[in-house]
Amino acid sequence: MDPIVSAGHSLARERVREGKIIVVMPAFNAEPTLRSTVAAIPRDWIDELIIVDDNSSDNTKVVAAELLGGDIPVELVWHPHNVGYGGNQKTCYLEALRRNADVVVMLHPDGQYEPSLIPKLVEPILAGEAGLVLGSRFAERGGARSGGMPLYKIVANRFLTTVENRVLRASFSELHTGYRAYSREFLLTIPFLRNSFDFVFDTEIILQASEFGFPIREVPVSTRYFPEASSVSFKPAVIYGVKTLLACARLLLHRHGIWRSAKFRR
Repeated sequence: MDPIVSAGHSLARERVREGKIIVVMPAFNAEPTLRSTVAAIPRDWIDELIIVDDNSSDNTKVVAAELLGGDIPVELVWHPHNVGYGGNQKTCYLEALRRNADVVVMLHPDGQYEPSLIPKLVEPILAGEAGLVLGSRFAERGGARSGGMPLYKIVANRFLTTVENRVLRASFSELHTGYRAYSREFLLTIPFLRNSFDFVFDTEIILQASEFGFPIREVPVSTRYFPEASSVSFKPAVIYGVKTLLACARLLLHRHGIWRSAKFRR
């Protein structure tokens, strides 16, 4: 499977109107950045916004509630108990499917990813070219570093992406981005509810996309690292890296019939 970097689409062109686009935000302690991130979303490219608060300890839910009734239809969902990053995404996608989304964009509410790039993520899906689109910080040379990504994260990202490319028999520039878009068919087909409740959910859903034969595309995106942006500390990052390698091993075992996994079956 070879990625296609879709850099040629013009953000200025008129949006293809067919298809309902819903942006989902898995939120946790996003009070300082939630309002500004929502304000930066291009209104012509979104039909609804779903914010899922994962039992934040700050006023994320209060700020989200203040956005109700604005110029974007907003739905606020909150968890009475924290279920983790992967668990939050499960709620996001279920709610988007329930609201008849044709395209679902995951946008982190911390402002690290640029909301104005949403058109680049959704266009390949609207054109029927992809079931999953990844916003890559490495698609353009030097992009990750210029955005402020720490060097140790760049090294870890490159190592894990290289390993995963070998497993997927692909050549993606990045497989650890949190900026993604999914087609409705993709989310109805991939058994994402069987995935992890933590950060390795992101890796598992890419491995599932490959195993189920969905086209994956990449588009270049820019990011900003700043104090208010969420960031995984060193120890959880190491745990995530190990779990990513284990997820790849699990797919290989499944493919060879050694250990069949429900995550890769319909």
